[in-house]
Amino acid sequence: MQTIVLATQKGGSGKTTLAIGLALAAIEAGHTVRLIETDSQGTLSNWQSRRPYAEPIVEPIYVAADFEQRLQSLDRTGVTLTIIDTSGGVSAITTSAIRYSDLCLIPARPSVADIEATASTLSMVQAWKRPFAFILNQTPIRGQRLTSAANALGEEAALDISGVVATPFIVMRNDHQDALSAGLAVNEYAPNSKSADEIRGLWQWVEAKLNAGATIQDEPFIGESLEAPLAPMFIETPAEAAAFVA
Repeated sequence: MQTIVLATQKGGSGKTTLAIGLALAAIEAGHTVRLIETDSQGTLSNWQSRRPYAEPIVEPIYVAADFEQRLQSLDRTGVTLTIIDTSGGVSAITTSAIRYSDLCLIPARPSVADIEATASTLSMVQAWKRPFAFILNQTPIRGQRLTSAANALGEEAALDISGVVATPFIVMRNDHQDALSAGLAVNEYAPNSKSADEIRGLWQWVEAKLNAGATIQDEPFIGESLEAPLAPMFIETPAEAAAFVA
């Protein structure tokens, strides 16, 4: 079984919508998927209550210590993929989710504030030595800002953007919120739409990243501090910030 976690400190980055879309794309590709909700606001659970279908099951886990045993149990029952949706901010439950992930996806909108907010999550992921990738979400259709944002994320991770920034970027369209309201994924709500094509393309990128077998190095000892230094930010002066958002 493989485990994906969507995490970032900033709220409103679209983690839940991405988790739902990726889950349904993975099911279309033949996976048995379980969605795990760690956010006590219950957005995923509310989505499931509106949903006309039983799958994928949404399972709340709100206690960090429950993760390891529950993931082992899901593996034994034949689940091939778990996708964990986390709340904004840094918490014990998010830390635990990242620790047990095979891939951490860090969504960010193409804005200075969103990209700055990824630093603490990236530090945590790197402290646990977990594979990761950024997702540019809720983007405009095109523009220089997208290129600048993708380059900035690559610079923040100190890696080539082709390995750490997922493609395609997910454009802001009403389909995503309309699907959420209907208890569906966008690839169910509007299966022939550009939104659905982007989510399926994103799943293909994520699946390739998972299947590449990125080596996970030894974990820190239990109790080792996760307070790794924050990665240096890509924007160093107010002038650079102004140029970015222009």
